[in-house]
Amino acid sequence: MLARDAAGTCYNIEIQVRRYDAWGRRGLYYLTRVLVQQLGAGEDYEELGTVVGIHLLDFDLFEDGAAQQNQALWRFEMRDATQPEVTLGNVLQLNLIELKKADRLGLTAGPLCAWVTFFEHWREEAIMAQVEHPPIQEAMNRVRALSADEQARRLAFVRERALHDEVTLLNEAQRRGEQIGLEKGQQIGLEKGRREAARQTARSLIQLGVLGDEQIAQVTGLSLEQVEALRAGDRR
Repeated sequence: MLARDAAGTCYNIEIQVRRYDAWGRRGLYYLTRVLVQQLGAGEDYEELGTVVGIHLLDFDLFEDGAAQQNQALWRFEMRDATQPEVTLGNVLQLNLIELKKADRLGLTAGPLCAWVTFFEHWREEAIMAQVEHPPIQEAMNRVRALSADEQARRLAFVRERALHDEVTLLNEAQRRGEQIGLEKGQQIGLEKGRREAARQTARSLIQLGVLGDEQIAQVTGLSLEQVEALRAGDRR
């Protein structure tokens, strides 16, 4: 995600869940692209604003030795190796947060600690209930709303599927009844065949149990009394 604050500082914010060997080069590549894209042709370098990368890593990037294993927050800048107080300005900066490591090591209570807890434990209501940082509470409310929306979409899908199933069953029953009725109609006459098709359709719908007697009467053209008689006959 790219963002810019009121002071003109650009932010490249990423969440990474998979580690790979070229990750460091990738991070630097996209950070420097944000820096370069600030200037158009012929513009003064003084127009360059600070570019800050904030990368949240859901894995341990630095694992060599106790010093690396005991640090989870990293800030890289353009500084001299011998005299780190000498810099080329604070124009390019990359901040890394190893989320799992930070969660294991524990951080001083505050907003950053709260966000680490959110990213690592947002599914655990008991833990999140202890976090009082207002932006975290807002984020959790948004997560709950999204979950509710997802549940609503699932319920809508189930209802839609049920309607499709009902229509399909109805059509199958009607086709099956018509086929049986027409076959008999060849023997007892066309009009009698249609009536027999309607009765067969009604019998199929009664067996399926998806419609009431009034609905079956509307679909087949039979009277309510005829449908009730067919249902009573099936019980016998």
